Amino acid sequence: MNKTSLYVIIVAGGKGLRMQSNIPKQFMLLAGKPILQHSLEAFYNYNQSIICIVVLPKDQIAYWNQLCKDYNCNVPHIIAEGGSERYFSVLSGLQHITTHGFVAIHDGVRPLVSYEVIAQGFAHAFTHSNAIPVVDSVDSLRYVEKDTNYVIHREHIKRVQTPQIFDTKKLLDAYTIGFDTSCTDDATVWEKAGNTVFCYKGDEKNIKITTNTDIHIAELFMKM
Repeated sequence: MNKTSLYVIIVAGGKGLRMQSNIPKQFMLLAGKPILQHSLEAFYNYNQSIICIVVLPKDQIAYWNQLCKDYNCNVPHIIAEGGSERYFSVLSGLQHITTHGFVAIHDGVRPLVSYEVIAQGFAHAFTHSNAIPVVDSVDSLRYVEKDTNYVIHREHIKRVQTPQIFDTKKLLDAYTIGFDTSCTDDATVWEKAGNTVFCYKGDEKNIKITTNTDIHIAELFMKM
């Protein structure tokens, strides 16, 4: 894979509403640096030749540039302007892909993604054209709708994480199908275009930070 172009699109469009903060959650501090910086550095530390693309709302770009100066974020990266939905934000990032290769799509607020998860994802994508990390559901599950409810066997249910990694050409082709509200992540866009999704084992520590409690959990994981 050494001669294959590698990309990562880090989507960071949160507003921090569940944090009850005026600071978007991707810019909040974790262990002394912005959450988004941790996510960006994880991919750069995996492979310094990877082309990093950060997608941000237009009105947050200047703030991010200032944070990079304040916290010495020296990872080279392209900034793309986000859209009204995740679909359009990813599509904006995809416009900066200029060569055939593999692209990882990652949530900006998953700062604890490990080297192993990234490396395994690219390796599986090289073989299967795509790879998405999943983890087991540890809770009992029950489907509830109006007056009906029934148990769902958890061994068949997986929680989906990022990075979701794809062959660049095939993913760009998949994105030509247009926006659909049923496509909640890149894997569903890929699947709707007729492709098969390959799942591999993710990491319980690769949490998505959405609340203040998640920041405390992430800090504990970093000390382990």
